[in-house]
Amino acid sequence: MPKVNVYDLQGKPVGEYEVSEKLLAGKNTTLHRTVVAQLAHLRQGTHDTLTRGEVRGGGRKPWPQKHTGRARQGSIRAPHWRHGGVVHGPTPRDYNPIVNKKERRAAIRAALADKIESGALRVVEDLQFPEIKTKHAAAFLKALGVENGRVLILLHEPNEVVYKSFRNLPNVLVRIAPAFALHELIPARTVIATRAAVQKMEEVWAR
Repeated sequence: MPKVNVYDLQGKPVGEYEVSEKLLAGKNTTLHRTVVAQLAHLRQGTHDTLTRGEVRGGGRKPWPQKHTGRARQGSIRAPHWRHGGVVHGPTPRDYNPIVNKKERRAAIRAALADKIESGALRVVEDLQFPEIKTKHAAAFLKALGVENGRVLILLHEPNEVVYKSFRNLPNVLVRIAPAFALHELIPARTVIATRAAVQKMEEVWAR
């Protein structure tokens, strides 16, 4: 089983944690599809424009066909008229592609395996601050040597003190495991997870 170091709040190693091989088993070829699907799920798809048949008005011919000296017109709601309909505009649609549960789990395992192999995963025994202070969060990141680049922090349960301490730091994202998305995990240069958060991910995805 792959082992990762476990750190305390001062950035000192206090032990090792063996990550379940089932959590990291196999390679995945649907990683891109899964990321696209998760991003698509964020879109509402409620955009809409009115065609010339939906715009109010324009029920009669604006002027006779001939003998006016003007061009032939059939409706004042034609697309080339001001306040007319829109040609080929967006209409409500469902953007969500279908990615089944096995594919999603395989993609997440592949992304986590890459983070562990590259040394980007840091496991901490626990993550608690005495009060809501950004300086506590900054000092913690400095102790781990991860001051630069995107950081994804995974907690095992909601913690308002930790969340509010990190929220003013740029490029730092706090999530509750396993409720995070692939497009949040993949670009992170460093992933910091509590021991309990890793155990929760193993319970959910190592099956």
